[in-house]
Amino acid sequence: MRSRGLRGLLVCIAVVSGLFYLGSIKWEVYKQKENLQKAHQDDNTARGQGMLRRMDKIEEDILQLSNILKLEKGAPGAEKVKKEKSLVKKRYPKSLLFKKWGDELSEEEQEEAERLFQKYGYNTFLSDRLPLNREIPDTRHAKCAERKYPDDLPTMSVVLIYINEALSIIKRAIRSIIDKTPSRLLKEIILVDDHSDNEDLKTQLDNYIDSINDVNPDLIKIIHHSEQLGLTQARLSGWKVAQGDVVAILDAHIEVIAQWAEPLLARIKEDRTVIVTPVFDKVNFDDLTVTPYMPSAHAFDWQLWCMYDVFRPEWYDQEDQSQPGKSPSIMGILVVDRKFFGEIGSLDGGMKIYGGENVELGIRVWSCGGSIEVIPCSKIAHIERAMKPYLSDLRGMMKRNALRVAEVWMDEYKYNVNMAWNLPVENHGIDIGDVSERKKLRERLKCKPFKWYLDNVYPLLESLRDLQSYGSITNDLNPKQCLDRGPTTENNAIIYPCHFKKSQHCYYHTTGEIYVGGIGSHKYSPNRCLVDPNTGVGPKVYECKMAKDKKLHMLWDFKQGGAIQNRVTKRCLELTLDFNGYYKLVVQQCSGQHWRIQHVINRTKGYKGNL
Repeated sequence: MRSRGLRGLLVCIAVVSGLFYLGSIKWEVYKQKENLQKAHQDDNTARGQGMLRRMDKIEEDILQLSNILKLEKGAPGAEKVKKEKSLVKKRYPKSLLFKKWGDELSEEEQEEAERLFQKYGYNTFLSDRLPLNREIPDTRHAKCAERKYPDDLPTMSVVLIYINEALSIIKRAIRSIIDKTPSRLLKEIILVDDHSDNEDLKTQLDNYIDSINDVNPDLIKIIHHSEQLGLTQARLSGWKVAQGDVVAILDAHIEVIAQWAEPLLARIKEDRTVIVTPVFDKVNFDDLTVTPYMPSAHAFDWQLWCMYDVFRPEWYDQEDQSQPGKSPSIMGILVVDRKFFGEIGSLDGGMKIYGGENVELGIRVWSCGGSIEVIPCSKIAHIERAMKPYLSDLRGMMKRNALRVAEVWMDEYKYNVNMAWNLPVENHGIDIGDVSERKKLRERLKCKPFKWYLDNVYPLLESLRDLQSYGSITNDLNPKQCLDRGPTTENNAIIYPCHFKKSQHCYYHTTGEIYVGGIGSHKYSPNRCLVDPNTGVGPKVYECKMAKDKKLHMLWDFKQGGAIQNRVTKRCLELTLDFNGYYKLVVQQCSGQHWRIQHVINRTKGYKGNL
């Protein structure tokens, strides 16, 4: 018993002594870093950066060793701590943050982590505890590491835009760019703050910037907006002050991957009219680990929401995933020749807050003499938030911006945007701002029509030219209930109280199909068609391609205010009362019921007209 107690005492003394010794080393490293930052004012910045990075690494090693000593097996209290952790109550069992992370946190730590998660949309609690220069996987194709690039590449200004971003996230983005961009290529880093009100983005961020600029004079600049102007204006603010040959406009919640800049700069050196973008890897919002993404084209639907899509077939025919791929559009991250960006019209400053500006840029660049490419050998790890904290509902602003893009660039196809948002084809009642200058820009650049863009750049987008009417469908017997696709796990069309959302969006084609539950924007979209099964009374909704292949009864005659009658079975879609006195949807012998749809296209006016 006495010997066991003596061993415990010796272990305790060793742990305390070790921690004291490590603390003294850490203090000495901190003082050396401080002295170096103050004294290092000459031109030998590369050597100074290297010394600072090595000191950062020493600090990280000390921190890890200190944590090991604190919880070393046999140290007093270590087993007790582990036991207490295993018995901690889950404070937020339904939170997305804690689905696969955070089992070891105390209740107080869970509370702090959840508070920060709700504020930022990602795991700030964890980010604050990770090294700024943490290692992330190099997920490039193997051929990329073998590539050689010219020494005389253009210089780059990197613009990082943010509003109320977590401080540690911004600092890690800055550190990542400095560490993984050759100093001869990195002209400057420009931070654009779109009117943040977080206190730590003031003095603390300024101090961090000063510490870097002490070693690398004027490397980092910062622009503060006096009011929130939105993503487009923030990007424009950074571009306007940039001095590099090329401007890379990025989000602030990113980390760049090894040799990210060289492939982008080399492609622009070959062709200054191409706008390029890296491949994004996903940084998971909960545990901040990196999930690799395959190269894909950047595209959009008719509501102008961004999406990934396939490249053109010729890219796959190369059988080389390291090659650049042509892209119809571009997402939020873009790299462009600074002067060409101005010549082509930069970004539409009339866009508000969020959405649409990237699609507008894609259509304009392709139509007016440039092109867009995804560069697989350049990779950036990008945090995908669980929610966007700067606007509670993005749909209203996205709708407004989409209509603005359509009005300037889409010619007669602009009405497809109205249909996708279930708006009348004219007099939609939404203020899109003054577009006269953007229309003049289109004339001055002698841009091609939108049909050329559809045919040559994005042929996968469905033209929607055979629609006759669209919107929610009601019966005069009960106009407060709408035709609805019903539960997605079933194939039964139903009647349901009108909410006018996607499950009640219907589209009647001149060819007779009635899509129920929305319409896909692409030729490969699996739309669902209304079908008379010709057995029983219940109408069905099946995937249209399957219904056509099986020769199901999917063609209907319908005029506004009249019956909806199947062309083959001659039965009508109608309402009938069940034994409880509620209306239900049936297909039966026609009794003269009347149906109405929200929007009818008057083709005698081109593609105009509505109810």
